[in-house]
Amino acid sequence: MEFKARQIAALLNGSVEGNPEAMVNSLSKIEEGKAGSLSFLSNPAYNSYLYSTEASVVIVNKSFTAEQPLKKTCTLIRVDDSRVAFAKLLEMHQKSKNNKTGIEQPSFVSKTALIGKEVYVGAFVYLGENVKIGNNVKLFPNVFVGDNTTIGDNTILYAGVKVYHECMIGKNCTLHAGVVIGSDGFGFAPNNDSNFKIQHLGNVIIEDNVEIGSNTTIDRATLGSTLIRKGAKLDNLIQIGHNAEIGENTVIVAQTGIAGSTKIGKNCIIAGQVGVVGHITIADGVRIAAQSGVGNSISQEGATVQGSPAFSIGEYKRSYVLFKNFPDVNNRIKSIEKILQELKMVKGIEE
Repeated sequence: MEFKARQIAALLNGSVEGNPEAMVNSLSKIEEGKAGSLSFLSNPAYNSYLYSTEASVVIVNKSFTAEQPLKKTCTLIRVDDSRVAFAKLLEMHQKSKNNKTGIEQPSFVSKTALIGKEVYVGAFVYLGENVKIGNNVKLFPNVFVGDNTTIGDNTILYAGVKVYHECMIGKNCTLHAGVVIGSDGFGFAPNNDSNFKIQHLGNVIIEDNVEIGSNTTIDRATLGSTLIRKGAKLDNLIQIGHNAEIGENTVIVAQTGIAGSTKIGKNCIIAGQVGVVGHITIADGVRIAAQSGVGNSISQEGATVQGSPAFSIGEYKRSYVLFKNFPDVNNRIKSIEKILQELKMVKGIEE
């Protein structure tokens, strides 16, 4: 598909500086721009590429001031925030690519399933009893949706997603390949020389506008619900335990594990490879640095912690300076011990 600069500017509520009829048919990074491509500039570190890029149209901030002439073939579109504007274009592009409809064969759709308008059901999809699928939902091949599960409007489940029975997924959600929703939590009771499995009879509720990365797993509750609140963003390879709750707009990065019954507040940021024990509470706006281990509740809103066990990042950095110097401190201690030993020997000779 081809678009003119003026058409793109209209979509983004921007203004054209240059040729409004400039045509683009592809997207590119600014340093790799070619004729006919659309790019953007937001990071000042890439300013120099604007003067050499071959891209036909570049989206820039309204506040941007050119330090030298641009190529005559380069047209600018000025917007409030070029990064956000380009992200919107990428979203539109992705939606156009995913705009499939219809039910492919072979697939299985229960007679009791309710399917909305403009839905896509890919090959080898399974839709169980009493499943409810909203309008414009996209279910890519090999998706499994268990009995009595609900999926809201405009939600996308990419290839191989498995959603167990009784779960609820809201509107405008994206679940990437290999996500598992609603498998049993890790619950066992010691029973003499064995471990007796505790059945998990609850479900998982995912609210609107949630995105979940590939191969992330969210366990169903023992009783009640495991909750992922609206706007939360989960990266790839994350484990969320049974009865946990992830707050609104919280971001969790890859390889993080959240144990059961832990409640995480809204607007938190949890970096990669963090481990969080079960049955604790983390306040709103907390930031947890990568590879931290959280063993106790964090009650201070907006706190930033690091380390294992995690504690205040300021204290952590001061402690880390000392830790880095431990070899030197150890050598100094050994030197002092040697001097003291020599002094003792001298004193013994004198006596």
